Amino acid sequence: MALHANLSPEALTRLQAQLRRSTLSSILISVLSVVLIVLLLMFFLLPSIDVFTPEIVTYRAPQSEKEKHQKKELTNKIQPKPSSPSSSMAKVIATHTVSNIAIPVPEENAEVSVDMGDGDGFGDGWGNGEDLGIGGGGTTFFGQKVKAERVVYVIDYSLSMQGKRISLLKKELTDSVNKLPAGTQYQLIFFAGPAWLAGDQVTMAKDRKSAEVVSADRAYKWESVSGGAHSWETKGSKQRAPWLTAGAKQLDSTVIAVQETPLVWGTDWHRPLEMALEMKPRPQVVCFMTDGAVGGEAEKLAKRIAHKAKSRDVKINTVALMQPGAEGAMKEMAEITGGEYALVDQNGKVKK
Repeated sequence: MALHANLSPEALTRLQAQLRRSTLSSILISVLSVVLIVLLLMFFLLPSIDVFTPEIVTYRAPQSEKEKHQKKELTNKIQPKPSSPSSSMAKVIATHTVSNIAIPVPEENAEVSVDMGDGDGFGDGWGNGEDLGIGGGGTTFFGQKVKAERVVYVIDYSLSMQGKRISLLKKELTDSVNKLPAGTQYQLIFFAGPAWLAGDQVTMAKDRKSAEVVSADRAYKWESVSGGAHSWETKGSKQRAPWLTAGAKQLDSTVIAVQETPLVWGTDWHRPLEMALEMKPRPQVVCFMTDGAVGGEAEKLAKRIAHKAKSRDVKINTVALMQPGAEGAMKEMAEITGGEYALVDQNGKVKK
């Protein structure tokens, strides 16, 4: 049997307030109990925090009596002069025994030179002070010494070079190219009516008034302005001559081109010389060889080209092969540019 009490509203309100106070008291007691437990654990279980500051201890060794009472010793020895820049090369005389006899050591006063390329040249293989050169000896062409970093051969491959002339030329040109020091920049420009690089293919028209040069899959057109052997001009774009670098493989290819290139109709050495002077960087020496003049304007043409070469600091060595008729123009060209001139007879003998 259950008992039920009917409470008045006031009693009910007081009862609810008492329940709330009891709940809050329980929560507060629980929180305080937890805090107290945590504090007890920290006090008993955790070690105390002790800030430790390390102590730096230094020690100074006692100064020896010898150092404290060290006296300066006077000597009558002569202090040596400061060593020269080349003292690392001076000979040293040394002994492990004591002697009363002093051995004089001659002093070598070497001076470091700051002059480059003066006198006997700069280092190994830098020429004789007049030309730059590389690799020491350089090369020769029909008795003319060639010492330069950049060399261009401008060579006549016209039909008039048949027979003994072309045989003599191919032998001399092959020898000259093979003597180029490794690393030399060089180029061979052949000419007749048109001009082309060694290894290019040249096709002459049947009427001999025009020609086509094929170089690296690119074609260059040439035509004779006068309709004859002289005065040839390019038609359209001009061919540019790049530099080759002397090395075993490259020189072998060049020699093959020298031996296998056929002779072509015409003679005009104005354009091939212009092609050489337009190379970048400029050549230092041009070796120019022909067996004939280019008509009545030869001397005027030679003088114009020579002055252009001189303004660009290019030396032109000229060789007239068995043809004294071109001597005047070629001599003048060499003289203006500071080059050499040579006349080669049918036996290959050089006359200067």
